[in-house]
Amino acid sequence: MNHDAYPDSYIRGILNSVKTIAMVGISPNTSRPSYFVFKYLLGRGYRMIPVNPGQAGKDILGQAFYAKLSDIPEPIDMVDIFRASEHVMPIVQEALTLKPKPQVIWMQLTIRDDAAALLAEQAGIKVVMNRCPKIEYGRLSTEISWIGVNSRTLSSKRAQILGKGVQRMGLGTPKD
Repeated sequence: MNHDAYPDSYIRGILNSVKTIAMVGISPNTSRPSYFVFKYLLGRGYRMIPVNPGQAGKDILGQAFYAKLSDIPEPIDMVDIFRASEHVMPIVQEALTLKPKPQVIWMQLTIRDDAAALLAEQAGIKVVMNRCPKIEYGRLSTEISWIGVNSRTLSSKRAQILGKGVQRMGLGTPKD
C-alpha cells in the first residue's frame, strides 16, 4: 500500500466499516486535539474507547479509560494512535496479540512508522498513517463543505437547520 496517498474509497471503506475505536493516547485536556477527535467521533456514532495508562480507572465523556489495549474487554475494530511515531511499534505489537485482531491501525497526523505499518499489513490489518479520522470523516461526508469551511464561500447566513442543531452528514457510498 502506498502510504503517501490513500484513495477516498479506502478511507471511506474504513470509516463505514469500523464501529469500535480504541484511541491510544487520548488526553482528558479539553484543549488537546485528541479530545476533539474523540468527542467528534463519539458524536458520529462510533463506540469510542479511551486508552491512557495515566488515566486508567477514570472516564471521559462517559467512556471508561483503559491502561492498555489488552485491558479492553470487547473487540476493537480500529486502533487510533495519538502517540509520537517512536511509540507506534509497541502499540501495533500489542494490537496484534488481541483476539480478534483489529481491522485497522490508524496513525494520526504527523505520525508514521513504516515498519509498524508493514507488520500490521502482513497480519492482514489495514493501515492509515499521517491522517486524522475526524478530518477525513468531515471531508468525505461533506460536513466541512456543508458548513462553509471548505466551500470557498463563506457567509454570515445561518446554515439551514433541519431539526435541532447542525445536521449530521453520513459518509454515504463511494463516488470517486
